[in-house]
Amino acid sequence: MILVLTLIVMGIGLFFAGFLGMTIGLVIAVIMNVAMYWFSSAIVLRMYGAKPLKNAKINHMVEKLAKKAGIPIPKTYIVDMNVPNAFATGRNHSHSVVAVTQKLIDELSDDEIEGVLAHEISHIKHYDMAINTIAATMGAAITWIAYIFMFGGSDDEGGNIFGLIFLFILAPIAAMLIRLAISRNREYFADHEGGLLSNPLHLASALNKISKSGKVSGKKSGPTSHMFIVNPFSGRALLSLFSTHPPTEERIARLKEMSNK
Repeated sequence: MILVLTLIVMGIGLFFAGFLGMTIGLVIAVIMNVAMYWFSSAIVLRMYGAKPLKNAKINHMVEKLAKKAGIPIPKTYIVDMNVPNAFATGRNHSHSVVAVTQKLIDELSDDEIEGVLAHEISHIKHYDMAINTIAATMGAAITWIAYIFMFGGSDDEGGNIFGLIFLFILAPIAAMLIRLAISRNREYFADHEGGLLSNPLHLASALNKISKSGKVSGKKSGPTSHMFIVNPFSGRALLSLFSTHPPTEERIARLKEMSNK
């Protein structure tokens, strides 16, 4: 994943500024990869204004599930978003975070919340959140770097036309493909593991409520939509073909089938 991201950044530099641009892109990519490994979780939490969660009930659930999964207890954060949702982030087991929205706490039952937390704990256990976080920050950076090179490169009119094409078409597609590289199977797997840690029917019920709770819009939707248990952001129907999440109906069906075994 990191190699592909690096090659994309180098390609942007080569496109706009030749060998020198490619070299600059390589240096930028190395710095970004190192910085994102260590600081990406803090960046994502800051993007959403996340604050430490002071809720004994939720913290107790996280502690119980983490011990059952055999991992260190993650830190918990609260996110001010007007839909119920949750995500996990952090570079490894010892530096992991589970973030939930206030709406999740308000609108879901305790059993449903535990199902959601179990799903996120599964992501942490299998290191999914490290790749998720890198992809989130790098996806946004690709478009930003293309923007910098476009206005810092050739003054030739034709060059600017090609730059605009790259910036508004190819760079966003590249960022989208990075998010798609986070396999949908990881969501299915986290659902399965979450069902084992809690109860598959409780998680299925939570997914149903979250999927019907409505969507929000905002600039954050581009790079971070894949981090949530259900994509909380609005988008055109065409973009659903490139969704980072498998269909919620299929996820619910699998969990119900799991409960019958």
